[in-house]
This record gives sequence, C-alpha cells and structure tokens, in this order.
Amino acid sequence: MGSISGIASFINFISVNRNLNRIIPNFNGTVFVNSRSRVSITSRNPNCKVMKLHEFRFCKAVELDSVVTSDDEDEMSEGFFEAIEELERMRREPSDVLEEMNSRLSARELQLVLVYFTQEGRDSWCALEVFEWLKKENKVDDETMELMVSLMCGWVKKLIEGKHEIEDVIDLLVDMECVGLKPGFSMIEKVISLYWDLGEKEKGVVFVKEVLKRGIGYESGERSGRKGGPAGYLAWKMMEDGSYRDAIKLVIQIKESDLKPEVYSYLIAMTAVVKELNEFGKALRKLKSYAKTGLISNLDVEDRYLIENYQSTLLSDGVRLSNWVIEEGGPSFQGVVYERLLAMYICVGRGPEAEKQLWKMKLLGKEPDTNLYDIVLAICASQKETNSISRLLTRIEVTSILNKKKTLTWLLRGYIKGSHYEDAAETVFKMLDLGLYPEFLDRAAVLAGLRKVIKQSGNVEVYFKLCKRLSDAGLTGPCLIYMYIKKYKLWVIKML
Repeated sequence: MGSISGIASFINFISVNRNLNRIIPNFNGTVFVNSRSRVSITSRNPNCKVMKLHEFRFCKAVELDSVVTSDDEDEMSEGFFEAIEELERMRREPSDVLEEMNSRLSARELQLVLVYFTQEGRDSWCALEVFEWLKKENKVDDETMELMVSLMCGWVKKLIEGKHEIEDVIDLLVDMECVGLKPGFSMIEKVISLYWDLGEKEKGVVFVKEVLKRGIGYESGERSGRKGGPAGYLAWKMMEDGSYRDAIKLVIQIKESDLKPEVYSYLIAMTAVVKELNEFGKALRKLKSYAKTGLISNLDVEDRYLIENYQSTLLSDGVRLSNWVIEEGGPSFQGVVYERLLAMYICVGRGPEAEKQLWKMKLLGKEPDTNLYDIVLAICASQKETNSISRLLTRIEVTSILNKKKTLTWLLRGYIKGSHYEDAAETVFKMLDLGLYPEFLDRAAVLAGLRKVIKQSGNVEVYFKLCKRLSDAGLTGPCLIYMYIKKYKLWVIKML
C-alpha cells in the first residue's frame, strides 16, 4: 500500500489546475492534464512534506476514453484525504469507509477516488469496490460510468500487451460484471481487436469461445436479437484479412460446439462463402486462360474433380449456415438469406438453383436487381435449362426496348458460352425481329460456332438463314466464300 505521500502526489496531479475540467484521452499514448496554474497540496499529516509535480504521466496502467468534468469544485476537501488514507490502510471494508464519509465527499472526489486506485502500484480491486458502492448508492451518473469503463479498458489493454493469460482477461471482465459494470459488446470488440492487431490471432479465437461459453457482455434475452457479437466480429476481422475460409470454419466450429453464436455471425459467414467462391472463380478463370495460351497444361479429370468438390463443400457450408439463420432468426431474415444464396449459386454457375432464389426473393417483396435476372438467364442459357429460360424471359414483355436488348444480349452470350450455337442463332433472329442489332463480336461468335456445327453434323440450313437475315439487316461485311468438303460431297457456302 502507498503512504500518505502517495496521496499528496496524486492530489498534486489532479489539482495542477484549480478548475480541472477534463482529462484528455489517447488510447495509444500517454494521457496528460491541461493546466493553467500550478498549486501545492499540503497534507494534514505532519510527517508529510509539501510536494510539487511539474508533470504527471498518468496512464502507464490506464488510458482513458472518457471526459471527467467538474464545474463547482476547485480543491479537494479534508474528507477526500481521509477517505484515501483510510482506504489504503485496508483496516475496514471500502463500503464501510465510504458509507461513513458519504456526506463529506463530492461527486468529483468520488470519481477521483476511482482514478487514484487505478494508478500503478495501487490496489485496483479497491477501485472496483468503490464503484460497486457507488452503484449501490445510486451515485453512478453517465460521466462516472464512462470514467469507469475507460479505466477498465486500460486494465484490459495492459493485460493483453503484457502477454497475460486469457483467463486473466476473462476474470477481469467477470469482476466487472460482479460490481455492476457489464462489459458490453464494445468492450469485447476492443479485446478482440487488441489480440488481432498484436498478432495473437489464436488467442483471439480462444477468447471469443470463452466469452460465448460464459455469456459475458449479454443482457438477458439479448443474444439472439443483437446485430453484433463476438463470433461475428472475429469472423469479420478474418474477412478483412482475406481469410474467408477461416471465417467460415470459425462460425461453424463454434455452432457445432454448442456455444450459440449470434445469428448475425451466420450471415457474416455466408458473406465469407460468397467472397471465397468469387475469389476461387477468378483464380479458376485465370488458370483456364493460362491453359489456353499454353503456359500450363490443360486441367485433367482429377483437377476438375478437386475443383468441383471444393465448390460443393463451400456451397454445402453456405446452405447449412442459411438454415441456422432461419431456424434461430426467424422469417425476418429470409430475404437476406435468399440474397446470399443467390450470390453463391451465381458464383458456381448453378442456374436453376439461382433462379429459385430469385423467385423466393420476389415472393417476399424483396425485388432483385434487374441485372441479377439477366446474369441468371445467361447461366441457364449456357446450361440450356429450357424451363428456367422460358420463365425468366417472361419479364421482358413489359420492359423497355433498351432493357429488352440487354436481356437478349445476356441470353445470346449465355448460349455462346455453352456452345449452343443454333439456340444463339434463334436469339439473333428474335433480336432482329424486334429491330435490335446484336454486337459485332456476338454475331461473329455465332457464325464461327455454326461453322463448327456444319463440320460435325453437315447441317447448313441455320447458317444460311442467319447469313441471309444479317445481310437483309445490313450487318454483313464483304462477300465471303467458305468451302467445306465432307466425304464425296462439295458444298460451297456463300455469305451473302
């Protein structure tokens, strides 16, 4: 325990300005006190000398996030000295000391008692007991609450930076709850961020699991309804680092461990599934482009199996997460769940499943974006899903001419991607009937594809018909002769 000289030092610190108005916080640095004049504090203990401090660096142990204000107190009273000295002796319970001196201490002095016992070398537990007494006596206003939360944040930060055990951090949070200071989600979030920023990622995972296990930071019945939580926040931190797969595994593992993560953590994990599928798709397209240019060998059967298996596993995780959201969150979450499932199916190119999510969203009154209909239409066209295509095309009857062209262009490109060139030609005919002209590269791709069809089947009818229609629309280039010999027959194909 500190001596009376410690009191004088502390009082000199808080009294360097006779109108102490604020303590300025800096979470990453040292906290200083603004001062306009300096005064001396003389202790009433005859053995204690007058002390002056020209500078007092406060937050070696504690950084403040709040502002302490006072408009009506210039100097500490005699009761303040006596309270600090009595509490330091520990001969009686802090509550008994404060009860006895209640009428002699101002609100500001009670706040400074808290601050005093959070200095290095002081009994920090005493500060918790002082706060508990203040809470019981209904003397904790918003200002005092902010002060105490700031002090606790400093303690937590010191523990983590000092490489203390996770159990020590958890114990501190539990102690906070014991004295009526519930560590809300913002406090939990700061702890997770500290572990993450210090590179202690595994400790961050263990901390989250312990918090969920003990239910720290939640009011009764709050867990299912909140929009943030430990599991979701940690998963989001992982996503920010690009560790999408880790974020998915984290939430699923916590759920399967019966730790009951918040509903929003499932949605965050579903977002991670979408991002992982999207990144995987980009890498896959790049790989295929390298194969086309001969930089690498073509993907073999085993490669394709591994690719499909990875995508299927991710999709399976996404569906499981979606089921948990609906089970625990209820119907109000259906719209956002269908939206994420739609994104997943688009990423892996599953047309019918994606179409199903579109209609589910529409039935809920959550109208999907027009572009989503067109993207799904193109996917279905590439897979020649006739029924899905018919349903998706019904909407173009009531759209503008520009939207009709956009939708039919997506349909055309879907057929081209799936090598369904005769269906692509029919789409070109439909566009021309509506007075719409396909893009040059699209027309050229269809003609080139139809020539491949002629080589395989010998059917030239569609090719001739398309050439004639393009010529009538003024969309053909110079006269072109294409010769093709099959067995003993000679065909001369002329592009009119």
